[in-house]
Amino acid sequence: MNQGDTGREPPTSPADSDLREKVAVVLAARAQAIVNDSVAVFPWSRPQPLDAAFCERLGQCLLQLLTSGVRDGQLDPRSGTVADVVRLASERALPVDNLFGYAYLVERIALDEVAVDDSLGATSEAWPLAAQVIRRASFDLLAAVAERWRLEPGETAITDRLTTLYTRAVLEAVMAKEMLRAERHGQPIAFILFDVDQLAGLNDAFGYGVGDRILERLGILVRKYFRQDDWVARYSEDSIAVLLPDTLAEDAVTLAERVRGMVEERLTFRDYRTDRRIRITVSAAVVTAALVTSRPGEPGSIDGDRVVAEAEACLERAQKRGRNRVEHVEIQPAWFSIAEAARFLECSPARVRRLIARGTLPATRRGRHLRVERAAAEAYRNQPTLPISRQ
Repeated sequence: MNQGDTGREPPTSPADSDLREKVAVVLAARAQAIVNDSVAVFPWSRPQPLDAAFCERLGQCLLQLLTSGVRDGQLDPRSGTVADVVRLASERALPVDNLFGYAYLVERIALDEVAVDDSLGATSEAWPLAAQVIRRASFDLLAAVAERWRLEPGETAITDRLTTLYTRAVLEAVMAKEMLRAERHGQPIAFILFDVDQLAGLNDAFGYGVGDRILERLGILVRKYFRQDDWVARYSEDSIAVLLPDTLAEDAVTLAERVRGMVEERLTFRDYRTDRRIRITVSAAVVTAALVTSRPGEPGSIDGDRVVAEAEACLERAQKRGRNRVEHVEIQPAWFSIAEAARFLECSPARVRRLIARGTLPATRRGRHLRVERAAAEAYRNQPTLPISRQ
């Protein structure tokens, strides 16, 4: 990916390098089991199943990249294995969402395999860092494949040719995975939608060539404001979207405001009929969410479709309020865990359980775990006749 500079360097700490090496050794030792498990699932995830031999070859390449990313802390998009992944996907016309889904499946199975290791597993002190190393390498894998695909000659489903940003297909593919990842680990996530103000009118007045030049330049300018971890994509004819994993609401709003101000200051074009400079502005919608931590098999509390719908509605508000502005909406999870409900109600988890047992606080079981409805918790908190004990 070439979307901003995070300043992230390969690990130099001996302890960090030692952990990475240990995780890589476990992945290499369990490689066949990981690939076999992935092949048992992936071919049947499509309407037209793929043959097992192809899936095994692709799975081996993806696991090899994941292991290299774990060991080295980075992946080179120019490597032969990255090229093999792109070639295999292209030969079978594998859609980007299927390819990224397979990479995510390999990550999940790899985590499960490492979780049972005696020294690095889920009951060890090293497990949180080991899991983080694998998740980081998985993201680097997607980024390296996407960058290599962008550099390949000819048309692909990865990059928009005008803006050089990712396509909406890529955004939709990674959004489902990043939402699931954020919810699984209780991380905040943000989505920004930028829309060029009155671009249709500019096209009508000055020709579509002007609109294309505006979008081309906007793609170059916007990309510089975001990290390597962020996904910047052309969302529609006149809009650009950014998905920001592990990003707090205030940081996302600040970034959106900086981009808005930069566009207002720097993006112009000359009307050669009047020799007048026409200034360009954008409106922005920022949707943020602090997700409830979930576990495998539990339904998600917020999905990508809801995020996109909120962003489009928020953008419409920005345009109705005068354009060239940033609007923000925070999505609240529909459900609380026991611990989160206790923090929300400012009481102990034991008291929340007692309230549920008495029927004072309605709850439901989602998967194997109790969940408290947010609306019920808010209604209880707002009842002046039922003060909450902080015991």
